[in-house]
Amino acid sequence: MIYLPHTHEDIFSMLRVLGVDNLDDLFSTVPEDCRFTGDLNLPEALSEWELNNHMSTLSNTMAVSPEYKVFVGAGSYEHFIPASVSYLLSRSEFVTSYTPYQPEMSQGTLQAIYEYQTLASRLLGMEIATASHYDGATALAEALLMAVRVTKRKKIAISSLVHPSYRRVVQTYFEPTGYEVVELPYLNTGVTDTTGIDKMDDLAALAIQSPNFFGCIENLQVVGQKAHDKKILFVASFTEALAYGLLKSPGSQGADIVSGEGQSLGISRSFGGPALGILASSKKHMRSLPGRLVGKTKDLDGKTGFVLTLATREQHIRREKATSNICTNNSLCALAAAMYMASVGGTGIRKLAQLNHDKAEYLKKEL
Repeated sequence: MIYLPHTHEDIFSMLRVLGVDNLDDLFSTVPEDCRFTGDLNLPEALSEWELNNHMSTLSNTMAVSPEYKVFVGAGSYEHFIPASVSYLLSRSEFVTSYTPYQPEMSQGTLQAIYEYQTLASRLLGMEIATASHYDGATALAEALLMAVRVTKRKKIAISSLVHPSYRRVVQTYFEPTGYEVVELPYLNTGVTDTTGIDKMDDLAALAIQSPNFFGCIENLQVVGQKAHDKKILFVASFTEALAYGLLKSPGSQGADIVSGEGQSLGISRSFGGPALGILASSKKHMRSLPGRLVGKTKDLDGKTGFVLTLATREQHIRREKATSNICTNNSLCALAAAMYMASVGGTGIRKLAQLNHDKAEYLKKEL
């Protein structure tokens, strides 16, 4: 069991450290007329088996029970998570770790983040990925601010088929900056109409989500080529990382920056959070990346080690020079994603993506 009460030996050991003989002495500073000496009106204690049955009965009365199928859309979803991920993530050396400022004390955490960056880059077909962001929405906002820094232009074109919550977060980030965000309409076919960018000046980037909010697959190859013909950056966004088990990666279709949500990679829904923001880029834009990167190096003795290579956030350098004010990131969720991808492997991710696709097709057919 996860939660165990103190044994009598534990209690007496703690009392000895405090220099008292019993619990009454421990609470001697509390007046007796303020102490409760009766019995609490509580039911008998349950065994672990009985408690699990009781909680299952309660959960069956709620619409989050496995007995129910949720089709609300636009949210996070329950995906298979190997037991190994939950176990490894609960280990104290991971779950209690903070920002690994001291590499000599944090090699395990730093290497795990490095492995996450490697796996995320491979999944998305990009050269580098950051150590993580808060969620998919903030990752997109950071990606677009990055595009502004790289191009030194002041306008962003974003598809209206990007998740509406993501677009609201982008507006929140951009409103105080003076940069302009223009939303592109969509066609009757369920994909983005990008013809409007032909008449836009001072454009830094074009942001497209695929699969988009309607669930349609955008032709990223064509979109990317159009963006590059106009000399702007192509930012690909996603809300379902497992989709790239079947789809061509954004990097292979010309994306300059990729951002999205990694919740489906081994992270439970937990009543809406925390999530995992994934942000990847080509190497030539590496120094404009927000947040931080973990790199591989060698120490004075020639041994391989891992360190924070680039950390251009406001806690590390002058605030006005920082690429982002991101503070504590979601490294624990990034570790979960790394453990998940390593556990299921490339073949497993393809199978999961195929299973999700098949079930969606079955639902469409039945409807």
